[in-house]
Amino acid sequence: MQPVPITLQTLFTGLAGVLLGGYAGALSQFVYVLLGVIGLPVFSGGKAGLGTLMGPTGGYLIGFILAAYVIGKMVEAKKEPGLAWLGLSLVVGNLVIYTLGVAQLSLVAHLSIPKALLAGVVPFLVGDVLKLVATALIGLKLRNQVKI
Repeated sequence: MQPVPITLQTLFTGLAGVLLGGYAGALSQFVYVLLGVIGLPVFSGGKAGLGTLMGPTGGYLIGFILAAYVIGKMVEAKKEPGLAWLGLSLVVGNLVIYTLGVAQLSLVAHLSIPKALLAGVVPFLVGDVLKLVATALIGLKLRNQVKI
């Protein structure tokens, strides 16, 4: 249908940052990407390999690592982050994912930035808002249960 699939990966990236913090959250996403690169079929649709990382959706995968770090660092910056702060952190993290994802999608698929935005961001906005809300609520509920 389109080069960028609909998945729950951004939900889990957000939870990694919220629950594990910047360093451990980014490390968890790095391990996820590394497992896919070495051949385990962990990417959407059971894909794996370096080709996926270098393909049109590879920027989103790299974005997961950086987004988990940014989300985690923002959450760590507050002693008791509330729902609004978690939400803001997740929005910023999603912007990181979108930025890296659209940049690589544009380059690899030879799309203009507006066309890459139409293919790689716009179809996901409603679902991503729902995932951000779910992630913030789950993160708020579990935050004090996970000790890193």
